[in-house]
Amino acid sequence: MARDHFHSVTKIGPVQIGTHRDKYGRTKHAAVCTNDGCGWSADYTSRSAAELAASTHRCKIR
Repeated sequence: MARDHFHSVTKIGPVQIGTHRDKYGRTKHAAVCTNDGCGWSADYTSRSAAELAASTHRCKIR
């Protein structure tokens, strides 16, 4: 069973960004909205892409 170990976790608005390795050992950057009920998340290959997505995310849950 694979376990996600996130490091370099930061927060931009309601979105948390964390770095992890996928099941193939590649470095990925996950961006996840922390607002209850939003459900938005995405994986990116670069940290800058995850940060851009976090800064432009417009959560519909207020």
